[in-house]
Amino acid sequence: MAQVNIPDGEIEFSAIRASGPGGQNVNKVSTAIQLRFDVGQSSLSTEIKEKILLQSDSRITSEGIVVIKAQRFRSQEKNKQDAIDRLHGIVEKALVFKRKRIATKPGRSAKERRLKNKKRLGDRKSTRASVKSLD
Repeated sequence: MAQVNIPDGEIEFSAIRASGPGGQNVNKVSTAIQLRFDVGQSSLSTEIKEKILLQSDSRITSEGIVVIKAQRFRSQEKNKQDAIDRLHGIVEKALVFKRKRIATKPGRSAKERRLKNKKRLGDRKSTRASVKSLD
């Protein structure tokens, strides 16, 4: 798999306040990072851009902007690196070539097993039928 390099100038970072428990650190310090990456304006190849936009990922807006909020760590630097890693994950997911499935037929033993099972089930059901009297 080819490594794709995204220039730092194409990624926009903004520091925001993290949500959740954490007390004074969460309430006062903007440690969470929001990463914004415009896929349409990036230097990536058009093929990769299309594959990224085709992903059904909730982090990609209808305008084609990838928005990632990183707040896992207490430090801004670690959250920034986490956001970059997650962006690289989205791009690498788009690079994976999906192989086409080759249609195959069931084997002889599978057919025999299916028919044997079908016969056994039919026999079981036939015993449930009402008994006809000889009168």
